[in-house]
Amino acid sequence: MAGGSLRDIFTHDVLKKLFPEERADMFFDALLGDVNEGAYDISLAFNGHNDGELQFELQLRPRPGRCLACNLTYGLPQVFSRHPAINLNGLFKEINDMVNEHARCTHWKLGRTKEVSSDLHIIPLIVFLDE
Repeated sequence: MAGGSLRDIFTHDVLKKLFPEERADMFFDALLGDVNEGAYDISLAFNGHNDGELQFELQLRPRPGRCLACNLTYGLPQVFSRHPAINLNGLFKEINDMVNEHARCTHWKLGRTKEVSSDLHIIPLIVFLDE
């Protein structure tokens, strides 16, 4: 599968539809009972294709007047992997449907939270392929 064709599939607009901005609000509403208590926004980015993997990341950026504290984001892979508002199983199914002409997605996993900067933490999302 050519990396260029995947970048054509996973455009910025498509990624926003796959993981809409409102999903962070739904997460904080379910977790804390108030969307305004949420410290960060969550978005999906596509980093490419490598060795039978699609490489995505969940990007966490602080909301105005808030900060990304490591103690708030390091436990998120375990929480995100099973939280219905984040719905990674549904996201996985949508990704599989989008690449079904090229490959079949077999499973996914989240990596550990990485602190890129004080304004950006990422959680790698790897989707494994059976090409």
